[in-house]
Amino acid sequence: MNMASANSGWLLRSRRSRNFGLRAGSMSDAQRRELLIRGAQGSATILGVRPRRSEPGHVFWVRVHIDGEMPYETRVRQRMREDDLDWMQPGDVVCCRVDPGDRDRLVLYVPDLAEAERASISKILSDGRRADATVLAAAPVAADYGGRDDPVLRLDLELHAWDEPKPWRVRLVQPVPLAAIGLVDLGQHLEVAFFTVDRGDSVAVDWLASLGED
Repeated sequence: MNMASANSGWLLRSRRSRNFGLRAGSMSDAQRRELLIRGAQGSATILGVRPRRSEPGHVFWVRVHIDGEMPYETRVRQRMREDDLDWMQPGDVVCCRVDPGDRDRLVLYVPDLAEAERASISKILSDGRRADATVLAAAPVAADYGGRDDPVLRLDLELHAWDEPKPWRVRLVQPVPLAAIGLVDLGQHLEVAFFTVDRGDSVAVDWLASLGED
């Protein structure tokens, strides 16, 4: 699988904001607060993260989900607390507020437990129902730029569960252990956990079980 295309996401073109003024990378604290109040609420899956080279903060490559709109990918330049960074690694889902006039201008934040709309991968794996997943497609969306972390892939899967009347298809964006790269080829089978039949929000791949290591 060619991982070179993963870096292409960092070349996404930025657009000028029409409603709130400056781009996210140059927002003041007051402008961030305004966006947090007035922006459209959504969630963002972290696809990649790296420190900024010339300024404090990090660059996050994210896939944004807003109710009633198609998901899209963009990058965000933002400073975060060290404690929050632990919850903003590839595969994690955080909250965001989006400028309604410029979808590439947004603020990321780690939700309080009451705000969390998606279950964490560990929670799904520990408490979810089980299903068999057939790989329909796999594509890299991010990779560790230092060569240390697992690649993040977009996986299209068809799920079959004994207690559901028919199979359904989901799309996931999750880190894939390097040892499991061979399991995401077309037609391969994975063991997954899920809470309900949806498009993938409550689905997680059990890589250890799929590798036969649990």
